Amino acid sequence: MNQTESLAASGRPITGLHRHVIKSVVEYAGLLAVLAILVILFSSLTENFFRVQTALTIANSSPDLIFVSVGMTLVLIVGGIDLSVGSLLALGAAVIGVAMTDYELGLISAVGLCLLATTVCGFLSGFVSAWFAIPSFIVTLGMLEMARGGTKLITASQSIYIGSRFEWFGEPIEWLALSPSFLIAISTVLIAQFLLTQTVYGRYCVAIGTNREAVKMSGIRTAPIFVATFAISGLLCGLAAISHTGRLLTSDPNAARGLELSAIAACVIGGTSLMGGRGSVIASFIGVLIIAVLQSGLAQMGVDDAIKQVVTGGVIILAVLLDALRQRLSMRSKA
Repeated sequence: MNQTESLAASGRPITGLHRHVIKSVVEYAGLLAVLAILVILFSSLTENFFRVQTALTIANSSPDLIFVSVGMTLVLIVGGIDLSVGSLLALGAAVIGVAMTDYELGLISAVGLCLLATTVCGFLSGFVSAWFAIPSFIVTLGMLEMARGGTKLITASQSIYIGSRFEWFGEPIEWLALSPSFLIAISTVLIAQFLLTQTVYGRYCVAIGTNREAVKMSGIRTAPIFVATFAISGLLCGLAAISHTGRLLTSDPNAARGLELSAIAACVIGGTSLMGGRGSVIASFIGVLIIAVLQSGLAQMGVDDAIKQVVTGGVIILAVLLDALRQRLSMRSKA
């Protein structure tokens, strides 16, 4: 007897909340099954994959993508897309490096400037897209180039070594073997999922992504919500920059190239719709883990980087095809 049948047998009405919970459990179970299959596959193909150290390494190296994917999920749900996240990460890391080395600012001041810079960039992308009715794809493509160019300008296209002052953020806690950045990333996932599912902001995001014009006609101002979502994405890029800098202790102007594609891939694998109106932060987080396990397993097998890109791209296309098939079946069942 499944959960739906159990509720029906108990005599309690199956409410919309129950249906949502059941649907979420089924989706998460499917993603976790894919993750388990990948772990089993790579464990059988390599000697060292099925080890605690491998899992810890994957966890401690994934916060950058987790932060960015959380922001990308919210942006996609509201009906936008943000192609600038990789460049904003590099910009935030550059701000930290220049602030701490050239201007000799303290850790808190450097982190604050980093978060301010990336949040402002996200806000500007959302503002231009919302108020001038320009597709966010075009606006964030421009921001991608501007942020990357700005990063090279302030760093003179040179990597900046920051030193051990930032090491605590990316260094695993001795008794836990997990880094503070990973723990903060997990907390961010939970907070964002709560905002999306339990607050008015989250309901507006889904509604705007589903049918923005209908929301406008109901008297709700959509532009502030749209802009706020891009600002949140920018803020999370700043957290990703802090995580990246804490792990590598260096500000690299060429860092995070292609990160936006990995973030979109994680969201799509997690079932977030590229057309807006549907998505889950937790599902995107599982998508991040799937990508991380896939890349780590292929690396342990000694697979060439080009082949890893081909395989990862194939997984993304497969996820999109399965999502399209699921939508068609859902529409047929409703009809």
